[in-house]
Amino acid sequence: MVSLKTIAEKCGVSTATVSKALNDQKDISEETKSRIRTVAEQLGYFPNAAARSLKTNHSYNLGVLFEEEAGSGLQHEYFSGVLNGLKVQAEKQGYDITFINTCFENRKMSYLEHCKYRNFEGVAIVCADFNDAGVMELMNSEVPVVTIDYLHHNCTAVSSNNIQGMEDLVRYIYSQGHRRIAYIHGQQNGSAVTKDRLTSFYRTMDELKLEVPDEYIRTADYLETREAAKQTKELLNLENPPTCIIYPDDTALIGGRNVIIEMGLRIPKDISVAGYDGTRMSQLLHPKLTTIKQDTEEIGREAAKRLIGSIEKPKTTLIERVVIEGILIPGQSVGKIPEQK
Repeated sequence: MVSLKTIAEKCGVSTATVSKALNDQKDISEETKSRIRTVAEQLGYFPNAAARSLKTNHSYNLGVLFEEEAGSGLQHEYFSGVLNGLKVQAEKQGYDITFINTCFENRKMSYLEHCKYRNFEGVAIVCADFNDAGVMELMNSEVPVVTIDYLHHNCTAVSSNNIQGMEDLVRYIYSQGHRRIAYIHGQQNGSAVTKDRLTSFYRTMDELKLEVPDEYIRTADYLETREAAKQTKELLNLENPPTCIIYPDDTALIGGRNVIIEMGLRIPKDISVAGYDGTRMSQLLHPKLTTIKQDTEEIGREAAKRLIGSIEKPKTTLIERVVIEGILIPGQSVGKIPEQK
């Protein structure tokens, strides 16, 4: 690694002069500054991060809290897109990202303690149990925090427009002639995503003057294929079954799809289905899924922008809810049927 001493020897000046030149101090001539900077660039010099931090009082390091319970980890398509967008934008603005954990040298520490230990300037909570005491402590702290898909009074939140997305999905299904529409939604515990989608579902159905029987509304955790399969079977065995079923996400839909096939039914001839998220896999299935594609990369980029903005300009920062629009993908899994009475 190239040091200030190496540059000083190459230029025939002191290390103090090199330091002043690289930090653009006024008591060094422009000619000397230019010569030293040119040599530093030729030698591939990078300032020491610790020294830079001491001088600027900035670590340029962001923490990322990602505790995903479904077992997909970084392979989870939605979160991997968000994380990639966050990483690209953070690096573009000169910041590094580091994942937060609660264990260091076999000693347990809270999320907040780890943030202080690592000198994180801010944190993006991409996925976590928001009812966890450690997560709540972090959100309520003085550390700037941006959350993904979760509303908290002390944090800016970035999320997909789940209200508009669900409305677009229901109205499209309605336009295909469906009047008996069931919805298997995700878990409700503290989930702003589920609340927004479910409320939008009921509101849109009401605007379309469609009845929603209680037995048409079911619960299955996000990405949970087994529970989605169970709820699908119960819906199809109703005396008056739905003609279309909306699922929590494209992955959970696969559980329902398997049951439909096992029962000897065809999609969309006998029963229509729709998902959410717009994963690549959803467009590889046959028939291609009708779904809402979320712009995960933009969600991540916007989260990074907002977080860095709150770090660099705290006096002008407001706590906001930032909404990123999704796109309806019609697919072929919702068939057109005669109007239902």
